[in-house]
Amino acid sequence: WELGTLACLVELGLSKNVLAGTIPPELGQLRRLRMLHLEENELTGPIPPELGMLVDLVELSLSMNGLTGEIPSELGQLI
Repeated sequence: WELGTLACLVELGLSKNVLAGTIPPELGQLRRLRMLHLEENELTGPIPPELGMLVDLVELSLSMNGLTGEIPSELGQLI
């Protein structure tokens, strides 16, 4: 399966899974997602601005990773 095709997914909790690499921009296609927990992994690189398309998102946890760069302004539209 492709991550972006999980259209009905509302919660995704992958904390403490030793995930490495970047956050997939395809997560922005999960329009019904309300909770995204990716904390305590080994994720690197920037936060994808595509996460700003998650208009139903109420919980986002990205702490304790190696993320770099600015917080995308698109995330400010989720408040």
